[in-house]
Amino acid sequence: MTNVGAYEAKTHLPKLLDRVQNGERFVITKHGHPVAELVPISGSDPERAKKAIADLKELQASLKQRGVRLKDLVGKGESIRDLVHKGHRF
Repeated sequence: MTNVGAYEAKTHLPKLLDRVQNGERFVITKHGHPVAELVPISGSDPERAKKAIADLKELQASLKQRGVRLKDLVGKGESIRDLVHKGHRF
């Protein structure tokens, strides 16, 4: 990824957007410190979604084979969402 200063990004935004449309990615810096990424938007990819679902089903089968159940992982008074976000800082 290419670093671009905030002033340069502001000045040349249309050119940068054209390059991003072609797949390039940029890190925008302010006083030399990274503050943002300029990346192409990811559209929906049905094949990628199907693969993710297949991977999750495979994981589920693997866990089931080892005797691991989701309800054993979720503590009392906890939801699956709580489990997903465990360790995240808000």
